[in-house]
Amino acid sequence: MFGLRLVIYAPNGARRGVLPAPISTEIGWPFTDVPALKLTHSQAGPGSDLLADPCEIAIEVSRDGTNWAEPADSRFLLIRRRLDRTDKAAVEQLDLPGYVWMLRKLVLYPGNQPLVDGKRAFLSTTPGAILQTFLAEGQVRGTLTGLSWNFTSTHDSAGQPWAKVLTIYYEPGLDALTTLINLAEQGVLDFSMQGRQLRAYNADTELARDLATGPSPVDLRHARDITHAPDVGTLEDAASAVLVVGDNQFQQTYTNPSAVAPWGRWEQYVGQGGVSDPGTAALLADAALKRAERERVQRTRQISLAEARWIPILDYRPGDRVLAPGAGGMPEPLRVRQVTLVRDQTGVLVGNVVLNDRLLEQDIRLARRTAGIVGGSTASGGSGARPAPSSPRPRTPAAPAGLVVDAQAYIDSAGVPQGQVTATWGTVVTDVNGTAVEVDGYELFMRINRAGAPWFLVALTQADDTNATYSPLVIGEQYAFKVRATNQGARGAFSSQQVVTVPDDVDAPPVPTPPSLSTRLGVIHVGWDGHGVGGVLMPSDFARLLVWMQDPLAPGWSEVGYLEQAGGIVVPGQPYGQDREFRLTALDRSGNESAPSSSATIAAVQLVSGDAATGSITTGHLVANAVTAMKIDVGAIQAAHIGANQVTAGKLESVLTLSTRIVAGSAAGARVELNGTGLAAYDSGGVQTVSISSATGSVSLVGQLASGVTGARVIINPPGATAPELRFYPGTGANYSRIYSDASLFTGEATLISLSGTNSGNTAETRVMHAAGAYHVRVRNPTSTLDNGGFVALEEAQSRVGFNRHATAQLQQLTFLPASTRHTGAWSYNGGDAGLVMSTVTIPANQAGATFTYGPTMASAPYVVATIDVGASGSPRVGACVSARTTTSVFVSPTTTQVVAITAQLWGWRM
Repeated sequence: MFGLRLVIYAPNGARRGVLPAPISTEIGWPFTDVPALKLTHSQAGPGSDLLADPCEIAIEVSRDGTNWAEPADSRFLLIRRRLDRTDKAAVEQLDLPGYVWMLRKLVLYPGNQPLVDGKRAFLSTTPGAILQTFLAEGQVRGTLTGLSWNFTSTHDSAGQPWAKVLTIYYEPGLDALTTLINLAEQGVLDFSMQGRQLRAYNADTELARDLATGPSPVDLRHARDITHAPDVGTLEDAASAVLVVGDNQFQQTYTNPSAVAPWGRWEQYVGQGGVSDPGTAALLADAALKRAERERVQRTRQISLAEARWIPILDYRPGDRVLAPGAGGMPEPLRVRQVTLVRDQTGVLVGNVVLNDRLLEQDIRLARRTAGIVGGSTASGGSGARPAPSSPRPRTPAAPAGLVVDAQAYIDSAGVPQGQVTATWGTVVTDVNGTAVEVDGYELFMRINRAGAPWFLVALTQADDTNATYSPLVIGEQYAFKVRATNQGARGAFSSQQVVTVPDDVDAPPVPTPPSLSTRLGVIHVGWDGHGVGGVLMPSDFARLLVWMQDPLAPGWSEVGYLEQAGGIVVPGQPYGQDREFRLTALDRSGNESAPSSSATIAAVQLVSGDAATGSITTGHLVANAVTAMKIDVGAIQAAHIGANQVTAGKLESVLTLSTRIVAGSAAGARVELNGTGLAAYDSGGVQTVSISSATGSVSLVGQLASGVTGARVIINPPGATAPELRFYPGTGANYSRIYSDASLFTGEATLISLSGTNSGNTAETRVMHAAGAYHVRVRNPTSTLDNGGFVALEEAQSRVGFNRHATAQLQQLTFLPASTRHTGAWSYNGGDAGLVMSTVTIPANQAGATFTYGPTMASAPYVVATIDVGASGSPRVGACVSARTTTSVFVSPTTTQVVAITAQLWGWRM
């Protein structure tokens, strides 16, 4: 028999005894939060002296009443009591938080290092190191000396290396409990207490046991373990559209057609500074829409401790996954989020558990991912700790410390997995010499992590923003990142590089609805309605539905076919009268497979009651006119009853006239229809998508038209295209070229864009733009979309041809204007770099000469020739001399000083 008792301890001290007869007890164990104990007892009752002074109460449990143990999170602090002095029974109510509550009483001090904008920096630090800093410094001051911990700065309490590092800023005065819960909410760690010892683990590892699978799963069943199963649902947070607003006037609206919308469109708003790329916005919108797409349901299951096979706290604990009745009462894996046990005044012990289904757990993961993207683990930083000198001279900032890069996967509008990164680094407050400096901002660079690969500038941030995002990136590719600060144009030293591999999408599609089964003529028809359980639509990266079959008497599932959309397949060759069990799984483009659907069973039915030899029933065995309309039930003759090539022209009138229409599919929904106007197709909403006119022969098509499903093919209007598009696939894979029309580049114009596929290294693609007043051909980088090769630009006012490598600022260009031709860049002469200078310089009156500055710094000092124009009227032409030639300037002087200003023409070159 399950038992529970209260053991009293002195504060941080030894055991005092067992409280023998409390009036009532209620204990709540939440997952990664502060547990609570509510206790009612009489001051006149036995053992009340144990509670007279501040103390600790430990909950101990036993399965047999003999062996007792204190489970995790079961040590509580007696810090609050309530008593009505008029009550003669002297009934006292005690409210006790878990021992971890004491972390509220330990705060962060400023430390020995300079603060950054009034905050203490933790750069590239593990969560263990952060918590250890709080605890160790506090115990040196004499705070919480009774608390211990068993994790380190490098390993968690299970001995595993910390999986994540953070760059984060905390204000002095922040308490350790707030910090601990914040780290748990961001998905960095899970925690629990064992007695007075704090234990912290990598998130979703040690405290996320899967007890729902295996040979003996923990299964909570009605009438045995569960007595009541109330569900509380709410649509208060539901939405079907979200507006994302970021920096640089970025804004985009995203919608979710799967969202519950009984009153039509409901909207949400996500405003996030620092976001200006569509991939990050899509990640934020996807998280917001998924959390708001359906009714949120809290599932509470009351447990009968007398009859239950599985005892909470003993057999399962908060954080575990167990099998329990979910939606519709069917057992499914659910995560335990809280356990509550209550012993009432009669001594009866009851309990309940709060369970999260996979959708609520997905919401939690999405919230954690969003917190990481929007900078939940960084502070704004700044440079207020030390004043910078007033000198305007630019200085070289020091290298940023603490660069952390987190990579995520998301699905773009075309259903293709893409990568996104969020980079965070420490604030730079000094130059390379250690002198305080105010930086202007930061530059984040990226490259494919290969020797010799070029670096690309992918993000610029303001001085107070040490967080940047970038997308799209290639799934599975490895990238290197580095960041530097700038000060009045001076670029600082780069940080150390951080290398990340973009992960693939790991979210499986929804569980499909169960298969619909029917049988005719010895074959089995398996149908699917195209939805997931609960009526949800399949996501944009859905690839196919797999159909599985097994013999229930000889279990073993095998794949017998697949569907790419709603529809059905035929499974032939099954023996008559023997059951076959079918189930479905959904597969996405990343290879993630859903859990199997509920199964359905059917047996193939033969055509007649007796055996019929193959081919024995033919038209020759039927008497003329034996099969009449009176002998055929309405609807009995369907397509499956008619063999191939059995209905021929000889068996029909010369002309088959339609009095109404012939429909394949739903009469009012998705269908193909032959009617008096021609051939038409309609989608599930009754909207016509295909029309072939019988009067004119014209063809109209709405939606995608493809020349094939896989391999070399052409697709018109592919999924996810926002403008008319023609896409060409040369073979298997996702590398394709496309042509589309874009009306947003030039107002009122239909601009034609042609985009090639990428090269094998994903470093180049060619884009051709054909507009009314412009024709551009550019080689660019497919990841950054920046120029990365040759280009030709024919425009109404000018023409340009050249080479541009944007990431390294290499530009060579000839510009043809109506009045002149201009060159930008460097000339090459005999294999070496050459420069050309053609300009003028004015020498003021009565001056010995003037300095002419080139602008750019030359590789070597140019050779310069100067001629001087005639001075004042009647003045003779004078000669010119050049001197002080450098890589940046030259001094030009006349042979005689002039009383008026004169102009010198310069021509220079270098080899």
